[in-house]
Amino acid sequence: MILRRLLFIAALAAAPTAPVFAQVADITKAQDKLPAEKLTIVTRDGKIHEFMVEIADTSEQQTVGLMFRTSVPDGTGMLFDWHAVRGSDMWMRNTLAPLDMLFIDPDGKVHHIAEHTVPQSLAVISSAGPVRGTLEIAAGTVERLDIHIGDVVHQRIFGNAP
Repeated sequence: MILRRLLFIAALAAAPTAPVFAQVADITKAQDKLPAEKLTIVTRDGKIHEFMVEIADTSEQQTVGLMFRTSVPDGTGMLFDWHAVRGSDMWMRNTLAPLDMLFIDPDGKVHHIAEHTVPQSLAVISSAGPVRGTLEIAAGTVERLDIHIGDVVHQRIFGNAP
């Protein structure tokens, strides 16, 4: 009888949390491709580089990001839309491909860059200040395209898309 009551109480206590667990993103595998949009980077010397980037718009999409993907093809990436100006702390947990990360001000200017991030590292990669978005692209892209702090990213979330 006591065991039955304890099981009943345990079931009641667990019931309110069940739907919360159902809403948590599945981070045991890569998420499906997200809707992609055009993004353009204009470097300080006027060169234009176009990308098609997936938009990580929700907290669930942002939690999974590029985890478990084995590569990020050239000309693609993922843009994390923070919906407000804030600090951005990233990590590479379960991310198999090395990345370059661009932390972007609300006006579209590159605020900070982290190159060649280490796959599966739990080290925090910080924006070093408030930003509106974070762009993840294949490692080596920043160097190859000669992207620098102050270069401008054109995309709808920064209100400067052509």
